Amino acid sequence: MMNRRIFLASSGAAFYGLQAAPSEMVRLGVIGTGGRGTFVMGAFARHPNVQVSAVCDVYEPNLERAISSASENGRSKPRSYRHYPDLLSDKEIDAVLIATPEHWHHRMALDALAAGKDLYLEKPLCHTPEQGSDLVAAEQRSKQVIQCGMQRRSYDLFLRAKSIMDEGRLGKVRMVRSWWLNNYLASPRVTKLDGKLDWDAWQGPAPKRPFDADRFRNWRYYSDYAGGIVADQGAHVFDGIHMLMASGPPVSVTASAGRPHRVGFDTPESVTVAARYSEDYIAVFTINYAAMKYKPRQDQMNQFDGDNGRLDVGREDLSVYEQAAEDKPAVTYKSERGFAYATDLHVANFVECVKTRKKPSAPIALGFQSTLVVQMANLSLKHGREVRWNGAAGKVEL
Repeated sequence: MMNRRIFLASSGAAFYGLQAAPSEMVRLGVIGTGGRGTFVMGAFARHPNVQVSAVCDVYEPNLERAISSASENGRSKPRSYRHYPDLLSDKEIDAVLIATPEHWHHRMALDALAAGKDLYLEKPLCHTPEQGSDLVAAEQRSKQVIQCGMQRRSYDLFLRAKSIMDEGRLGKVRMVRSWWLNNYLASPRVTKLDGKLDWDAWQGPAPKRPFDADRFRNWRYYSDYAGGIVADQGAHVFDGIHMLMASGPPVSVTASAGRPHRVGFDTPESVTVAARYSEDYIAVFTINYAAMKYKPRQDQMNQFDGDNGRLDVGREDLSVYEQAAEDKPAVTYKSERGFAYATDLHVANFVECVKTRKKPSAPIALGFQSTLVVQMANLSLKHGREVRWNGAAGKVEL
């Protein structure tokens, strides 16, 4: 049995580099070891109370790199699996990180809970609203600790922004305006892979397609596997909005988009989403991945327009502007460690909750709210009209 005592300070930062007794270790299995999966695995590996004990991937180069990375600095070599049910059957695994493409999230999450594993599930939570409702119900039935990868909820910058909002100095906020800018149109189409891939296993529950290296590498932009860039980045943005506005799910969503311009992709790169909430505000999010490239610190912004002031929250800093004094911010704050460290903080929150059995900062119910908005946006694009959320029935009404 794992020791359940509280072992982390509230920041979770001061403990990296310390050694933990074997009885205190959370033994982690990682399913999906691509770029994001390996990055989050690294945050777990840096935690003194985590041992990366097993990794699983259907793409051999990813699996080999993950084994090498998890074995660095004298750490034990993890066991390797090519089929995720085998990892979930491993009795020496306490918790799993799922960082696969989102078309796999629903099935894998349910299987992980059925296997009695605590779960850290990357965003977006799932592929459809129906899957989200199903996962919320599964969380309610489960005794497991479940954290969605919405790291802004553990990030010092957004926690500081939340305290400013709660102080009421902005007055009433009835509109939030957000944007995210980048450009992927010049990236060449991927035509070959560097190693062996089990294509059928990777497709899994998705429609069966002939092998396509670009679909594997750029799955986020193919509707068979994901919701496009508006879902991939929008889930983060709307989660931050919900957090600061103390908001529930949207009442309705309307979206507009240009056509896809990158050859092969069937999801658009330029989208505007307007979501209306029962808390009496509107959130407008615009994403444009056909814009010029910005430095990562400056590629996104969230502006909370109150009748007494405005809060601007970027990736690593924030500013508060008072009424009729917008030339100079009245309050500024810069994250101590930057955006990348938000994942370390979020992982620390999850590990603490695995030990204490408390609810983490981003349970499935909250992860679904932000995913639901972007799923409704895609449904609005598909049907050309506003779509509404029927919370009582747990479904989207077209």
